[in-house]
Amino acid sequence: MKSTIAILSLIALLFSSCTTKSKQPETLNGTWKSVGSGWILQINDSSRYAFYDVTAISCLPGREGPLEELSGFLSLNQDTLLLQKGVITYAFIRTDNLPDLCSQTSIEEDSSNPIYNFEVFAETVKEHYAFMDLNKINWKTLYVAQKEKLNEHSSPADLYLVIEETLEKLNDNHAYLEGDEAVYSELEKIRVPEPKAEGETLPEYGDFQVADMVTKHHLQEEMTRDSWLIQWGKLTNTIGYIQVKSMWLFADMQIPETLINEIGYVDAYVETRHKMFEGRYIEKEVEGVRNIMNLVMNDLEEMEAIVIDVRFNGGGQDAVSFEILSRFIPGRQQVANQQIRYGIRFTDVLPLYIEGSADPFTKPTYVLTSPQTGSAAEAFSIATMAIDPINRIGSATLGAISTALEKKLPNGWTFSISNEIYMDNAGNKYENTGIPVDFELNYSRDRQTFFRSVVNDLKGDKQDILNAIESLKEKNVPKK
Repeated sequence: MKSTIAILSLIALLFSSCTTKSKQPETLNGTWKSVGSGWILQINDSSRYAFYDVTAISCLPGREGPLEELSGFLSLNQDTLLLQKGVITYAFIRTDNLPDLCSQTSIEEDSSNPIYNFEVFAETVKEHYAFMDLNKINWKTLYVAQKEKLNEHSSPADLYLVIEETLEKLNDNHAYLEGDEAVYSELEKIRVPEPKAEGETLPEYGDFQVADMVTKHHLQEEMTRDSWLIQWGKLTNTIGYIQVKSMWLFADMQIPETLINEIGYVDAYVETRHKMFEGRYIEKEVEGVRNIMNLVMNDLEEMEAIVIDVRFNGGGQDAVSFEILSRFIPGRQQVANQQIRYGIRFTDVLPLYIEGSADPFTKPTYVLTSPQTGSAAEAFSIATMAIDPINRIGSATLGAISTALEKKLPNGWTFSISNEIYMDNAGNKYENTGIPVDFELNYSRDRQTFFRSVVNDLKGDKQDILNAIESLKEKNVPKK
């Protein structure tokens, strides 16, 4: 067994060298511990797998199924097992056995204990949260203060509110907490709705709604077909325009119509995707966006320049972002770096690449961003910093760049925290501050104020974009 330091160095090499995937020999069998994500993967008889979420005080069963579900996503490099999920390759090292905690029946008895659930949550934060230093968090002090608000007789609502408050105090841009119907019913009874200001009549807009209004106004010629998430056409006679609303929902999930009618499309989509291995789901997302981008680039290939609008894009999958950007890169190119929190340290810097396209669009390209550009749309934005023909126009992105590490509590609730640092190729970090632009349009960081400023002056919004493009052409502004 290699030392931890040696393993971290090996992982950097593995991430940067995309080794050829080996066949799945019998040596896959056994117990594997992830480096940096708190997972145990157990493979039995070359036919079944099971994941476990582990901390120093807990071991909770996760997804399990036939090993063929992971076919194409697993590979071996000497004594390291690699698992591919989208743009990230996770490394696992052999361990002798499952932790004793995984076989303790007492954990089931403690599953509803509020103190135990909080401790599992807290241990996960302590081991994996990436921004303690950045956000000036004194975890020991915060942990003690929050735990004191609970006892063994605290209600599920009490526990939910304490965890929710803890996540807010961590200032984690990617954190979320999802309970069950019972706790939400309990919370409805005790939460007092915030009163609206007297005389408040300003309209409220959704991001997809504003994106549609912008596209309808800005396009001189509409070319969109067979797509509701990406719209495209001509902004002017010579400038193409691509509006990307989201970095997910592209997969053909074969969702039953009855389920959509019962719970709505998005919830049905999420429920269906959770039935498959995440790597396979991400693969389907990429396939879906690839088909659309084939149409887009064929229609816009003769344009002198292209504008890509992600101002109203809250994110999704980094792999979708990279697939879209691949159409603007002539060959394999490093576009960013990342590090994953690993106990009291981070892994070595792990490079991220885009494979590029055989027939890329390499003429001037302009990406529109705003403070509502978040998550995977920020992975898109940070990657553009490495691509020479691309400049960014608008305002800095949201600053929620890290991949979210999703975990489950003993009571069945799920939550996520940021366990990763995203950096540009020069090592600069943009969490909280957002990805900067090359031409500033001074958008408000308040969501509705920004939306209203666009909707109330669509003509001005389009002219601002065209003016920015002209200014960048004249000044030949260097990339930031």
